[in-house]
Amino acid sequence: MRLAREDLFRLIEPLLPLVEKPSRYLDHEWGAVEDQPGPFHACLIYPDAYEVGQPNLGISILYDALNAAEGISCERCYLPWHDMADLMRERHVPLLALESAAPVASFDLVGFTLAHELVATNIVETLDLAGIPVRAAERAEDDAIVIAGGPSVWNAEPLAPMFDAILLGDGEDAIVEIAACVRDARSAGASRENILLALSRIQGVYVPSLYDVVVDDTSTRWGYAVPKAGTGAPEVVLKRCVADFASTPACAEHIVPYMSIVQDRLAIEVLRGCARGCRFCQAGMTYRPVRERPMDQVVEASERGLAETGYDELSLTSLSTTDHSQCAPMLNELDARLSGRGIRVSIPSQRLDSFGVDMANAASGSKRGGLTFAPEAGTQRLRDVINKNVTEEDLERAARNAFEHGWRRVKLYFMMGLPTETDDDILAIPAATHRVLEIGREVVGRGKKSKVQVSASVAVFVPKAYTPFQWAGQLEVGEVERRARLLLGANTDRDVKISYHDPRTSLVEGALSKMGRAGFDLVLAAWRRGCRFDAWTSEFNYDAWEAAAQELGYDLPSIASEGFPLDTRLPWDHTSPGVSKGFLQREWRRAAQGVTTPDCTRDSCVGCGVCPTLGVDNVVWGERA
Repeated sequence: MRLAREDLFRLIEPLLPLVEKPSRYLDHEWGAVEDQPGPFHACLIYPDAYEVGQPNLGISILYDALNAAEGISCERCYLPWHDMADLMRERHVPLLALESAAPVASFDLVGFTLAHELVATNIVETLDLAGIPVRAAERAEDDAIVIAGGPSVWNAEPLAPMFDAILLGDGEDAIVEIAACVRDARSAGASRENILLALSRIQGVYVPSLYDVVVDDTSTRWGYAVPKAGTGAPEVVLKRCVADFASTPACAEHIVPYMSIVQDRLAIEVLRGCARGCRFCQAGMTYRPVRERPMDQVVEASERGLAETGYDELSLTSLSTTDHSQCAPMLNELDARLSGRGIRVSIPSQRLDSFGVDMANAASGSKRGGLTFAPEAGTQRLRDVINKNVTEEDLERAARNAFEHGWRRVKLYFMMGLPTETDDDILAIPAATHRVLEIGREVVGRGKKSKVQVSASVAVFVPKAYTPFQWAGQLEVGEVERRARLLLGANTDRDVKISYHDPRTSLVEGALSKMGRAGFDLVLAAWRRGCRFDAWTSEFNYDAWEAAAQELGYDLPSIASEGFPLDTRLPWDHTSPGVSKGFLQREWRRAAQGVTTPDCTRDSCVGCGVCPTLGVDNVVWGERA
């Protein structure tokens, strides 16, 4: 029987002096919706610590949309840290929503954000703390409907047994439609089974229980999903896409926290989607088409949001902010309106060319922190393979422009283990980094007084669903470590700092990215061995993951490193962001040939299939630089 909806803050309050950062668990932040009359109640959960989840723009957008809907109220919840979770279990305190301190299990609808694969065990932990059965199949008729959405839904199969429904794509309109569907069906006395059937009729909603998994000689070892007979579930669930981005609120409800959080600033989403076509980038494929927000709307929303929150920093967010066709006049207008108010404008996604530096200059005003560029690969050959469409000359011009305009710190992002990579590509990473440092020394001068700093961060490439590299195998840990030694050994200048990511974290991420529904057993076994907060370096426990895999007869390295033939049926083929499989196969072949593909917002259509499949178009307000 579902828990009663009541204020249980009295159970949490005695625990606050006993835990680290008690402000993680306090309500009444500025901007939170205090009046929650319902009668239909939804709770949105970011399954990580408050300081990581609170600034999430997706949660803010959906929170705003649900609370604006008639008869629906929405609250938030975040995963308690170890200390609080252990005390709650010891004292039998259920997980509570933030605004009303009502049990999460008392809500009608509970929604999770899937930000990345390593959030998997946190979702198990959250459901267990809430007292909601972890497996959807074990929930009672009146239990909350548990849904998920977010950027990592594109292979949700290892998590699918936990969810009643999964939303693919944009959520502003869909989340209200989902909530209304559940509300109306429950009011009419519909069974849980019929509620799920009704949800499956909404575009973009995938209901895992309506699909069987088939393993045969056309599939990977994880099989593929097909609709159960008689359910009427679609063979392929197409994502939800907001065609008119300008019709959505530019400034969602912004809540000002009591404590320091990871992105403590006002965020305005200036465009959605990216058509640059980097072949490793899942977001670049799954968020298509490109939809820009008009400049005037961005400027007005920025002024209003800053006035309402009191923030002194504004972040113009997107996958590629400096690609916005009105970026330069937008920044100039913001500079004119915000001049003298001590407000900093930041652009988190930096283009690797002189225009990108010019825009960073326009955004930063007189402040010069650090600039970040992402060449991704050290050689032109490999940049062509991944369709990065930037050259060594672009990097050198951007670096020179940055140093000449007062920047002194530059960070470069690269990847290791990209398809076709050789030792020469690895050795080119420190070479490129040294070249940027030399440019800084040429412009600024040598010695400590110049304050020129250049660093490189090298991530392990993880193949992701719905990219042209989804068929690739991941580099094995031993080979990552060999290449890392080669990388570090080639760094001959102590003024250059080179670091690389933990290959074992990437190994678990890569395994979960490839597995099918049977992968949930691995997630559950890892959680039972204490795995929580796996994305935190201090908390990640590879030994526990490895032991969980061995318990089930799995070999994590072989799962992650397995490549697939192009005609294989994949575990995620029954969901689609609109990008055609034929396009992805063609891009895989072009990668092998080192042939690049242009950006369709600057050139002609490249045939990815998104626009005709979803009935949408790119929306660009001017000529792109």
